[in-house]
Amino acid sequence: MKAVVATAPGPDRVALLDVEEVTCRPGHVVVQVAAVGICGSEIHTQQGDVSWDMAYPVTLGHEFSGVVVEAGPGVTSFAVGDRVVSETAAEVDAASEWARTGAYNLDPHRRGFGARADGGMAERVVVPERCLHRLPDNVSFKQGALTEPACVAYQATCVRTEIRPGDAVAVVGAGTIGLLSAWLATRNGAGPVVVVGLPGDAWRAPTMRAMGPIRFAASVEEARAALERPGRPGADAVIDAAGASEALHTALELARPLGQVTKVGWGPQPYAHSLDPLVAKQLTLRGSFSHTWAVWERVLTLLADGAGEVVERMVGWEGTLDDWATGFALQAEGAVIKGMLLPRSCPAG
Repeated sequence: MKAVVATAPGPDRVALLDVEEVTCRPGHVVVQVAAVGICGSEIHTQQGDVSWDMAYPVTLGHEFSGVVVEAGPGVTSFAVGDRVVSETAAEVDAASEWARTGAYNLDPHRRGFGARADGGMAERVVVPERCLHRLPDNVSFKQGALTEPACVAYQATCVRTEIRPGDAVAVVGAGTIGLLSAWLATRNGAGPVVVVGLPGDAWRAPTMRAMGPIRFAASVEEARAALERPGRPGADAVIDAAGASEALHTALELARPLGQVTKVGWGPQPYAHSLDPLVAKQLTLRGSFSHTWAVWERVLTLLADGAGEVVERMVGWEGTLDDWATGFALQAEGAVIKGMLLPRSCPAG
């Protein structure tokens, strides 16, 4: 079968290959992939600048939906023909403190799809039953493939950050996670909500406005002006969805005293600025990683209640596995917010 594989560390080591057909095993199912999103992590993998553990060779893809085509022994809750989405923790230590307390996303033994376990940029993928969630009937496969990034944003915006109605929120980074974080902040009643990006990201502003009352700022100065409220300058909460050193610097600048800064974006660079604003403004700085079962169920409820059509507005390109390089290039250039691969073996309805 066809799969998009990272063959080794370094730049330009991703290729479409004919790989061995997957084999089902106890407690697992085989999912025929209908749609799989292209994540910024895959762009970093192709460019050779990942800052997380990888196991090469590995099939990429952790944002996928599809149909169960085979169920292994011991699978009790899912059957052939079920429409599903999958979490990303392909392997965890079930006996660990983290799994026992529901924080399996933090398990140091965790092996994620597309990084340390073969993922969904293939015609079929093997998934443990515990990772599966049912895709609501009124949520398309393309919308289902957006569940995972929406869960990343939900964990950062709605779990790790306390956002209340009337809070001013800034999101640094105009990519998929940034837009989804801003959208979720508006759902929490925040306002104003401002996405801070680069001047070249201005074309994304109409998509942001279509997702909710979200403003775009191309500089710190523009963001400050957009966040201004009488007697209450700055942001009550800032989400760093970009990951670069400058993004965290911007987040600390925009946060008002006693505000919150949540970092969800990855970046290998060391922080190149003083952390004095963290002290001077007595800020709360926290990290956010991945998601949990409860987050997935909440996000799927949102998608089924009509949010699926909202988040799908971010998808600017679709193609088959054969077209993977085009999708990667467009997303790397910033020409689309979100690219989506639709393997030929399953319709993306």
